[in-house]
Amino acid sequence: GFNYVGPIDGHDLDALIPTLENMRAMKGPQFLHVVTKKGYGYKLAEADPVQYHAASGRFDPAVGFKKAAPGKPISQVKLLSPVAKPPKIMAAPTNYAKHIEEMQHARNTVVGMSRFSPDIEKAGIFLKSNTSLVGPSEGIPMRFPDRRNDHEAELVAIIGKQGTDIPKEKAYDYIAGYALGLDMTTRGVEDRSFRKSPDGYTVLGPWLITADELPDPANVPFKLTVNGETKQESNTSFLIFDIPKLIEFASKFYTIYPGDLYYTGTPEGVGPVKPGDWISLTSLPQLGELKIQVRAHQP
Repeated sequence: GFNYVGPIDGHDLDALIPTLENMRAMKGPQFLHVVTKKGYGYKLAEADPVQYHAASGRFDPAVGFKKAAPGKPISQVKLLSPVAKPPKIMAAPTNYAKHIEEMQHARNTVVGMSRFSPDIEKAGIFLKSNTSLVGPSEGIPMRFPDRRNDHEAELVAIIGKQGTDIPKEKAYDYIAGYALGLDMTTRGVEDRSFRKSPDGYTVLGPWLITADELPDPANVPFKLTVNGETKQESNTSFLIFDIPKLIEFASKFYTIYPGDLYYTGTPEGVGPVKPGDWISLTSLPQLGELKIQVRAHQP
């Protein structure tokens, strides 16, 4: 019944410690469930006596993780979202040119869709409900099987420092790490945030890596398959607003906080899924494989 945090070492969780969700001592946002071996994390909690070091905001694995508990194979644990309770979830629409092209037909034929501008600077970014966030082991509970529900593969930036009005030249200083993500979408004429925020429609995982483990965020290849068939394959080099520009853009409107998630946009190839389908999203080896099954929503 406990949630744990631990560094990934190959195919094992190197050590396990209870998160502060179970210690009931949380003051700030609960940040991490699972981090990579090099990623010691930022602000798991502010009152953890074992492994949190207030002066540096980092974990010391020799002091904390190794003394906490023995590890377990990843196959024996349930992977939750590596960010437990983000202050907010931001997402970029229409940030790949070929995705804009493929969605043009919908804008021309579906009543109400034309009101969504294909220009990200005019449309702005959007927010998703925090309760829509799940990890790979939780599945995607599809609520509207009679409507088209699409997968959207994305690289996700995880904010590590508070800031506002951030120039793009300093944007990377505010990123704690990265993870793979799915921005699941129910198609329709309702507001974008509304259709993208059912429970389980924001997926993050399988873990996060710290920023130093991704030397070039502007050149990250990724591929999504459904039941083994390739549906989306692209690279962050094709982003219209790159990650620094996205952070600059959002921070003109919002103060960003440690633990905020920023879904950076999806490329062409979005398509429908149904209960029983397996979605797999892969990228560079350090980012792992985000594999999750779509299931029917149960009241």
